Amino acid sequence: MIAKTEEDFNGLREIGEICGAIRDKLVQCTKPGITTKELDEIAGEIFEKAGAQSAPKGEYDFPGYTCISINEEVAHGIPRDRIIQEGNLVNIDVSGSKNGYFADTGISFVVGKGEVILQKICDVAKEAFDTGLEKAKPGSKKSALGKAVHNVAKQHGLTVIKNLTGHGVGRSIHEAPEHIFNYFSRWDDEILKDGMVIAFEPFISTFEEEVFQSQDGWTFLTDKSQVAQYEHTVILTKEGPIITTL
Repeated sequence: MIAKTEEDFNGLREIGEICGAIRDKLVQCTKPGITTKELDEIAGEIFEKAGAQSAPKGEYDFPGYTCISINEEVAHGIPRDRIIQEGNLVNIDVSGSKNGYFADTGISFVVGKGEVILQKICDVAKEAFDTGLEKAKPGSKKSALGKAVHNVAKQHGLTVIKNLTGHGVGRSIHEAPEHIFNYFSRWDDEILKDGMVIAFEPFISTFEEEVFQSQDGWTFLTDKSQVAQYEHTVILTKEGPIITTL
């Protein structure tokens, strides 16, 4: 989507704030002993009160309002009766719509005290996002974001997941640009435009570079790597990026 009007900016900000609030509430409520299904039900209540809809449920008939992934589950984890434990690596991904506008956001974090490497990949995911965001300017090449993300990962002795990417968002949950890679691709030379709306989401991995889909048809897994994600919906403008999901 290319945001052009005041209505566009206001609509994108509104759903961005709703998704960001749900993400933060679920992070706050994630304690040892709670199930991912219980967290998801909290999200459903907030969506309803805000007059908004869950994008996974509404657009793809996903079995949950949000995607909640634990440990070996990298993304698109189905909320269920799995109990969260001290030291778990949890990813909460929230996307939704209201009045025809969409937003997408996610964060990985460690519950309580966990392995040092888990906190490291969470910190590096945010650092990669912040560094890539500096390249998110109208007139720049889209590939500059991926190059920045991969460089940050390598500086910390880590790598990126190459078959999970960012994407365009705004009037639907997935739209052009179809991919925003987390690594540099020479052919990925699309020029970023003023008003372009993107979901920028680095995935930082301890060593594996690809995920595979589980038998449930939704959840993405790794064999042995730990992976952290950091994602926001961003409107690119000449005056600087606007993060709608803060």
